[in-house]
Amino acid sequence: MNISYLFLALGIIFEAIATTMLKLSQGFTKLLPAGLMVLCYGVSFLMLSLTLRKVEVSVAYAIWSGVGTALIAMIGILWFKEPLTAIKIGSIALIIMGVIGLNLGGGVH
Repeated sequence: MNISYLFLALGIIFEAIATTMLKLSQGFTKLLPAGLMVLCYGVSFLMLSLTLRKVEVSVAYAIWSGVGTALIAMIGILWFKEPLTAIKIGSIALIIMGVIGLNLGGGVH
């Protein structure tokens, strides 16, 4: 496995944690989640920048944002009890198919 994709996976995980903390900060009224959000977004962007040393920006960013979006949607459904609809399921499936397509098309240089 290319180390760049490990950095990318870590970036996605930290981005999802940061976005979850953003929700938990309740409009920046809760300081601990707000502070963790800033820290986790910083780590996420650091990991993304390390990824970009070897992976094309179009592929890395599409995977980072797409997988992050799908992960946040799942966190919203499972943790925050947001409704699961057919539209959400189909949309997440399309995101995943797009990420697979980008990976099949290459992207490491």
